Amino acid sequence: MPKQLKFSWEEQTVAFDMEKVDRTKLYGTKSLEVNDEHGERCRMVTLASDGRSLIEKGGTGLGQIDADGNWIEKSQMTPVDLAGQEITPVKSSFASDIELNNEVSTEEYLNHKIRLVYQLQTESFPDSLKQRLTDGAIFKFDYSYRGGLEADAGFLIDNDEGKTFFLVGDPTDVTFKGLQEAAVMVDDEDLNEDEMDFGMI
Repeated sequence: MPKQLKFSWEEQTVAFDMEKVDRTKLYGTKSLEVNDEHGERCRMVTLASDGRSLIEKGGTGLGQIDADGNWIEKSQMTPVDLAGQEITPVKSSFASDIELNNEVSTEEYLNHKIRLVYQLQTESFPDSLKQRLTDGAIFKFDYSYRGGLEADAGFLIDNDEGKTFFLVGDPTDVTFKGLQEAAVMVDDEDLNEDEMDFGMI
């Protein structure tokens, strides 16, 4: 059974069925099939570093080793941030109800790069919540599919047709400097040829 995303709104629990909206549903799909000289379908393999061994799909994996080259399990590792402080893992958003108590502006929403879109359906939509979304409210919350070190930004929003969507994104780091920048004038007499290293060019 597909997972349901559950929200808490005015002491009510609203469970939504999720349907992913992707490019295949919007534009369709196409695939390229490669056959050999006998008409048999080719499959992708990886050439090993020895230049002769072929590794089929599923034949490689990832592992962790310590500074001494010893194999360690992921459960033995402690995640830390750039400052060396231990990171508290986040739980899956499907483990408990998500509180809808953070309404954000359109500008904050647009400051995120959206990478996943889901259309939501429910049989019991509270009138007050539906009205807030119809009026243009955007709710933001922390979202993690299976739990992990960091949560993504999740948004609950309605479109002009009254359909409800759940979007997942990351904050962008874009700074607007201006349309023009003033040029800096440098007097030739201020330049010292001895300090210029043309080898750096």
